[in-house]
Amino acid sequence: MADLRSRLQPALADRYRIEREVGRGGMATVFLAQDLKHDRRVALKVLHPELAATLGSERFLREIQIAARLQHPHILPLYDSGQADTLLYYVMPFVEGESLRDRLNRERQLPVEDAVTLGRDIAAALDYAHRQGVVHRDIKPENVMVHEGEAVVTDFGIAKAVSAAGGESLTQIGLAVGTPAYMSPEQASGEGEPDGRSDVYSLGCVLFEMLTGSAPFTGSTVQALITKRFTDPVPSVRAARKEVTGELELVVTKALARDPGDRFASASQVVQALGSPRVMTPPNATPLATPTATDRKSIAVLPFADMSPQKDQEYFCEGMAEELINALMKIEELHVASRTSAFGFKGKDQDIQEIGRQLNVGSVLGGSVRKAGNKLRITAQLIHVADGYHVWSERYDRDMEDIFAIQDEIAQNIAKALRVVLSEKAKRAIEKPPTADVEAYDYYLRGRQFFHQWRRKGVEHARRMFERAIEIDPNYALAHAGIADCCAFIYTYWDASAAHLERADSASRKAIELDPELAEVHTSRGLALGFAKRYSEANAEFETAIRLSPKLFEARYFYARVLLQQGRLAEAVTSFEEACRLRPDDYLAPNFLAMAYEGMGQTVESKATYGRALQLTERHLELNPDDARALNLGAIASARQGQKEQGLEWARRALAVDPEDSGMLYNTACFFAVQGERAEALDCLEKAVNFGFGLRGWIQNDADLMSLHGDPRFEAIVQRLG
Repeated sequence: MADLRSRLQPALADRYRIEREVGRGGMATVFLAQDLKHDRRVALKVLHPELAATLGSERFLREIQIAARLQHPHILPLYDSGQADTLLYYVMPFVEGESLRDRLNRERQLPVEDAVTLGRDIAAALDYAHRQGVVHRDIKPENVMVHEGEAVVTDFGIAKAVSAAGGESLTQIGLAVGTPAYMSPEQASGEGEPDGRSDVYSLGCVLFEMLTGSAPFTGSTVQALITKRFTDPVPSVRAARKEVTGELELVVTKALARDPGDRFASASQVVQALGSPRVMTPPNATPLATPTATDRKSIAVLPFADMSPQKDQEYFCEGMAEELINALMKIEELHVASRTSAFGFKGKDQDIQEIGRQLNVGSVLGGSVRKAGNKLRITAQLIHVADGYHVWSERYDRDMEDIFAIQDEIAQNIAKALRVVLSEKAKRAIEKPPTADVEAYDYYLRGRQFFHQWRRKGVEHARRMFERAIEIDPNYALAHAGIADCCAFIYTYWDASAAHLERADSASRKAIELDPELAEVHTSRGLALGFAKRYSEANAEFETAIRLSPKLFEARYFYARVLLQQGRLAEAVTSFEEACRLRPDDYLAPNFLAMAYEGMGQTVESKATYGRALQLTERHLELNPDDARALNLGAIASARQGQKEQGLEWARRALAVDPEDSGMLYNTACFFAVQGERAEALDCLEKAVNFGFGLRGWIQNDADLMSLHGDPRFEAIVQRLG
C-alpha cells in the first residue's frame, strides 16, 4: 500500500498531507491525513484501484454526493470526495476512538446496557438517513465507530454509490455490495431494491453480535451462510445469554425476521423499542414504568406491619397500603409499584433499600398499624432508596373515623416530599372519601384481601364482605363494584349459572348510578357486560374507564381480555401492550399478550413475549411460591419455551392446590394442549366445564387450545356451553 500512498499524495499535496495507513477493508484503504486548509485531522478513504477502474468516477461521485447532505449526531459526515491519479477517494472526520469491531474483538460480548445504547444510536442514525432517502446497505461493526460511549455510523451512501456505478461488473472482480454476515435475505438474493428494512435486518445482526459475541448466522462458506439465513430459524439471544430480557430478545428477533413485512416497519420503531424500560430490566428484578428525571418520583408502598395486640389486623394493614397505592396512582408524575410486586415482600426480612432496588424505585413507604377498638396508631416513613435517609415520617394517634383523613394526609405529604405536582383533579380524587361509614370501609378492606387470593372460596367470601359493607352503607359504590367483580369471576371460572351473571349486571349498574365519575366502576360494568356477551356496551364502558383514569391498569387489562374473548385479536394486543406499559412488573398481561400474538399467527412476537412472561412469572413465584394462578400460567409459558419438565411440575403443583377448581383445570388443559397431550387436555377441559367453567368465547379463541379444534370431543364441549 506504500505505492498507493505514493500515487495519492502528489495529487492531493495542496489539500491533504497523508500521515499513515490506519485500516483496510473490502473496498477501501483508510489513511490518517491532515486537512491543510482547515487544519484538522481526517480519515481519507481510497477505493481499491481495481474497484475504481471498474466503477469510473462520474457516477460514483454523483451518487456519493447524496451522503454529503446527511447531518446527524450519530452519522459521520462526508467532508469531501474526488479523483486523484485515477483513484477514487472520500474524506470523513477522523474519530478518536475505536470501531465497534475493535471493541467486539477485545470484549466479545458487550454489557447489555452498552449494546442497547449503541443499538439505539445506530437505529436513530438509520431513521434519519431513511427519511432523507438514503439506505446504508452495509451496516456492520466495522462501519460503526464508538466515541465516548456513543455510536457514530460511517460510510453512509458508499455501498449505494458502488452499486449504482458498478452494477453487475462488481462480481467480475470478486466484490459484493454489503457484507454476507450482516446482509438481509432480500439483499443477498438480489431481488429488487433494498429499502430501510434491509438496514433494520443488518442492525439486528449487529445487536445479536453485541449481545452474544457472534453473528446470528455463520457458515464455512458465503453460500452456506446465506443459505442458513433463508432456511434456519433466528437463534435465541437468551439461549446464549440468560440476562437478556425477553423484551430485548423480541426486538432482536423481530429485526431479524426473514420477511421484510414481519420486521419493524421503520428504524424509528427500533429506537422506540430499545427505549422501553423492559429491554433493560434484568430477569431477577421487577421492571417498572419509564423512570422520570429524578428517581425520587417513583415509589413502592409496602404492606403496613400489624402491631395490634391480637395480630388480627392483617387485612386492615394491607388495605391501608392498597388504598395509598390507588391514591398515589392518581398523581400523574409519580410512578407507583403495583400491589402485586410490593406485597411480594410482605414478611420478608430484607433491608428497605434492597427492596427498593429490587423494585427499581427511588423511594419506599413503610409503616405500621396498631388498632385497638376504635383507636388507631399509624406510623409512616418515606425512605430514599439511594442513601437510606428518611425523607418524611409521621405518627398519627387518631380515632377510626379519621382513617380517610390520615390516608389523604399521607398521600399529600408524599407528593410534597417527592416534589410532584398534585393537580386539582388528583387532589379531589384523593380527598374524596369512598364511604360515609368506617365500619363499611372495614368490611370492604376484608373483602379486598380475600378477593386477591383468586380462589373460589376466597372470592365467595370477598363477595360476602362486600355485601356486609353495603348493608351498612347502601351508597358505597366501590363495594357494589366489588360484588359485581366477584359474581363475574364466579360465573366465568367456577359456576356458570345465570344468577351470577344477573347479579354482576345489577351490582355494576348500581355502582355507576352511585358514582359515575369512578373509573373503577366502569371497569366492573365493562367486565360484567363482556361476560354477558353484550360486547358493544362493554367496550364503551371500558373506553369510559380509560378516559376517566388513563393509568388504571385494570381498565386496559380487562378490556383486552374481553376483546380477546370477542376474537378481536389485533385490538386485544394493543390493549394488552398498554397494560404491560402501565404495570411492567405484572405477569398476567404478558402471558395473555403472548396468547393473542399466537392467535394472530405472529409466532416470533409470541415466543419472545412468552419468554418475558416466564421471567415475570418466575419472579412472582419467588415471592409467592404457592400462587396457583401464577403456577398455571407459568406452566403454559414454560411449555411454549420448550421447558417441558418445569411446566409439568408447575401444572401439578397448581392442580394440587384444589383439584376440583375449574379455573385450575382449564389452565391445566391449556398446558397439556400446548404440550400436544390431546387426551389429557380434553380430560381436564371436560372436568373444568363439569365444575363450572362456562366462557365459550374464551375457549374458542384461546390460542393454547388451537390444537384441539376439530376434535369431536372438543366441539362437543363447546356445544355444551351454548
